[in-house]
Amino acid sequence: MIRLACVAIAATLLAACASAPVREGAPAPWPERRAALQADAAFSLSGRVAIRTGDTGLNASLRWRQEGAVSHVTLDGPLGIGGAEVELRGDELALRTSHGDHLEGDAARAELERRIGFPLPLAALRYWVRGVPEPGAGADEVVDEAHQRLASLVQDGWEISYTEYAAGSAGILPRRLSAQRGNTRVRLVIDRWTP
Repeated sequence: MIRLACVAIAATLLAACASAPVREGAPAPWPERRAALQADAAFSLSGRVAIRTGDTGLNASLRWRQEGAVSHVTLDGPLGIGGAEVELRGDELALRTSHGDHLEGDAARAELERRIGFPLPLAALRYWVRGVPEPGAGADEVVDEAHQRLASLVQDGWEISYTEYAAGSAGILPRRLSAQRGNTRVRLVIDRWTP
């Protein structure tokens, strides 16, 4: 009888020490999550981009570093005759080619458009890659209610679809997305986010 009582006590103590399964908390409501992501002005990512405009296409590796209002984007790949480094400071654009040419302003915009085949919406893309619309511009959002994140977005004539999200040190952020406007399609695969 004493042995049975000891076994019962031991079993009770062991059960008390066992941890309950860890459950993720409910995601923050979409308006709160959107505001936090739009306000986050420091991040970096690395991945790949595929661009198709009409009958032409290109693929490149992508590195993006956001520091406040300054976007640093590096594209390595064909891009006509090599890669490019793009810096956007507000409305000021600078472009450095793999051959060392440095262009600014309208000349930089024209050269970047010549290389990729369309005017790249860098100011908005900074937000789209994070899974939110650019603030201050009208947008139609389709929210995945279960996860409180965007499934798709239409802004400035672009249709953006978020096909995969991934958890990382920076939280749950897009892993795969595509943006389409007319006959131009941009697909991004983000391999790594850094807060």
